[in-house]
Amino acid sequence: MTMASDKLTHSDRVLNTVQQGNAAATSSLAASWCRSALHHGLDPAASRKQERLGAATLAGLRESNGELIAAAAPVLDQLFGNVGRTGCCVILSDIDGVVLEARSTAGDSPLFDAIGLVPGGRWGESAEGTNGIGTCLVEQRPITILRGEHFASRNIGVSCMDAPVFDPEGRLVAALDVSSARAEHGEAMASLVAALVQDAARQIERDFFCMRYAGARIVYSPDRPDSQRRGRGVALLAVDRDDLVVGATRAARLNFGLGNRPFERPRPLADVIGDGSSSFDDSERAILRQALARSGGNVTQAARELGIGRATMYRRMERVGMSPGQ
Repeated sequence: MTMASDKLTHSDRVLNTVQQGNAAATSSLAASWCRSALHHGLDPAASRKQERLGAATLAGLRESNGELIAAAAPVLDQLFGNVGRTGCCVILSDIDGVVLEARSTAGDSPLFDAIGLVPGGRWGESAEGTNGIGTCLVEQRPITILRGEHFASRNIGVSCMDAPVFDPEGRLVAALDVSSARAEHGEAMASLVAALVQDAARQIERDFFCMRYAGARIVYSPDRPDSQRRGRGVALLAVDRDDLVVGATRAARLNFGLGNRPFERPRPLADVIGDGSSSFDDSERAILRQALARSGGNVTQAARELGIGRATMYRRMERVGMSPGQ
């Protein structure tokens, strides 16, 4: 079967699915195909438009996402170091699916350039139909789109593994993507890469949060058992020297019902976590004990290391049942 007939068969399959009255209810993939055709008016058989942002527009977009890129760049490099030699590229897009950062080997770059997986490439679902980047952003969850699962026939040579990235206020800001155009990369390979992508996305969120709240104390709250499976990430709280919560990751907001808006006023840490959070107390106790151990039991020095006042240190110790002698 020729490539042209492959694409024709794929286009027919997509349109047949869309034309079924209940197609959107059968699977998330079918729902995305329906969005692509019915809402965005796309044709799966259309040739590639090669829509890319101009250099000046892309530069402005990168500047406006500078904090995100600064947090993500080391993680992108690390992820590319793990998957680049297998023929994969690593992509970071903005919330609209525009590629901000791309990593690929010199040998694979011409292929990904032809596909459009380069800075300035537009991969929102409204532009390319069902694809890893665009559909991940629409559904706000980790997603894998294998070759024939793409909406557009022009994209069936690629498999994409994606995870959403949320900013320090818990808002969706980006998609992290690893794409492969190698035929030997099947479902098993995609599953392994998808796990790496999700871990990398959560690392970007952690680093982004810590950069944003560099002047605050970062407190870890153990996640609920199902939080990682649902893609919530790590629950972190940013606390000032008076034990007031000034920031929270998406996972922490979900865990503690904090909503998705910036804090208009700081809230006491004890009010946020509740008095019955024994798992949090265990984590807090460990942090205090480590600081005291490093200071040789000197409470004043331990408080200084944690960036809090001596009186606040004593209050925190009392709350978790520690005495100065411990």
